[in-house]
Amino acid sequence: MALVEMVMPKMGESIMEGTVLKWLKNVGDTIEQDESVLEVATDKVDTEVPAIQGGVLKEILVKEGDVVAVGAPIAIISTNGEDTAAAPAAAQAPAAAPQVDAQPAVAASAPATASLAKLDQPASSRFYSPLVLNIAREEGISMQELEFVPGTGSEGRVSKKDILAYVESRKNAPQQAAAPQAQPQVQAPAAVPQPALAPVAQPQAAPVAAKPAASYSGNVEIIEMDRMRKMIADRMVDSKRISPHVTSFVEADVTNIVNWRNKWKNDYKRREGENLTFTPIFIDAIAKAIKDFPMINVSVDGGNIIRHKDINIGMAVALPSGNLIVPNIKNADQLNLNGLTKKVNDLANRGRINKLTPDDLAGGTYTVSNVGSFGNVMGTPIIMQPQVAIMAVGAIKKKPAVIETPEGDLIGIRHFMFLSHSYDHRVVDGSLGGMFVRRVADYLENFDVNQSI
Repeated sequence: MALVEMVMPKMGESIMEGTVLKWLKNVGDTIEQDESVLEVATDKVDTEVPAIQGGVLKEILVKEGDVVAVGAPIAIISTNGEDTAAAPAAAQAPAAAPQVDAQPAVAASAPATASLAKLDQPASSRFYSPLVLNIAREEGISMQELEFVPGTGSEGRVSKKDILAYVESRKNAPQQAAAPQAQPQVQAPAAVPQPALAPVAQPQAAPVAAKPAASYSGNVEIIEMDRMRKMIADRMVDSKRISPHVTSFVEADVTNIVNWRNKWKNDYKRREGENLTFTPIFIDAIAKAIKDFPMINVSVDGGNIIRHKDINIGMAVALPSGNLIVPNIKNADQLNLNGLTKKVNDLANRGRINKLTPDDLAGGTYTVSNVGSFGNVMGTPIIMQPQVAIMAVGAIKKKPAVIETPEGDLIGIRHFMFLSHSYDHRVVDGSLGGMFVRRVADYLENFDVNQSI
């Protein structure tokens, strides 16, 4: 008899809405607590939403493709499977239907017009999601105009549905204004007012004609970006616009690390059933260097520098689609090498099967990208906003090198790799950025080969 309202959960920092991708359960299905009910997409990740309580799914309140604000109701669950509580709601629906049908068509459009009206005062301090800002930019809506758009989201925020409705109203507004003027034109005998309609129609056609601006010749294939690729593109462009990127390079001798891993990787595989890779070793060195240079572990908020005490190191993971996503290891400095290996393998494995959660992606303070896994010797990575630095580790290559010994210098074969450190020159000077990457290389070169795992 008890009905429980299921709402759109909060799925990470700064995420105010989600798009319903797919309902995994139908009305009438029995669901258990914590069983996945639907798939939701946000600006950061696609994830499954579990049921907050077991019972029967009585009603689905939002359709696939709908954009829903955090905290808004999405479904109703009956905790004991009875229909008695749902009956009054069902009885009210037919009573309301004749009222809607009895109204003229003009009356039905009046509320829609009212809901599209502009705000009386600009909402200057309101938060806008990247998706809303992208739509506004594509439609030529300035930030001043956007501040007057009514929002139905939490705290009056503009959702995707709000901005799309406003865009549609902008396109239809001139047509609706021209309709009543067309009536007097027909009744008037004079033909002079007729040319006045021509200038009104021309601005309407201009934006429509401007859409297909690009033309292609030759043998080409046009591939539309998927949703995640569009988000990645927007974030990369924003990062280059926000942060003046500077990159420093250091070459590190990692022979000791290569030999140590070769010694332990087979035993670790048999004991733990997991691979022992170089990535946790790199993350361990970066975490130690961050403790030495804490001003690398910061973010920028307007005119303020936010120094983070937690060291949460993100690692780029390739998804099945080929896109990259960056989950992070929380408090990486508090984990030993075995703990880091477990975390790295867990995030990489869940990333490959699209099982990462919003919490896995939130809260990162520094990022490392292993471009060496693609055979690249070095790279110039783009900073993950609002972080201020990112490191790329290149492929490990054998090279002839001068080896200093008490008896004299020798030529030998050593394993080398490049470290590329990109940093935000607004708050990280060249001395700090250069010393940090050098310190990471020092930790790698002085790796303790006598330690076990």
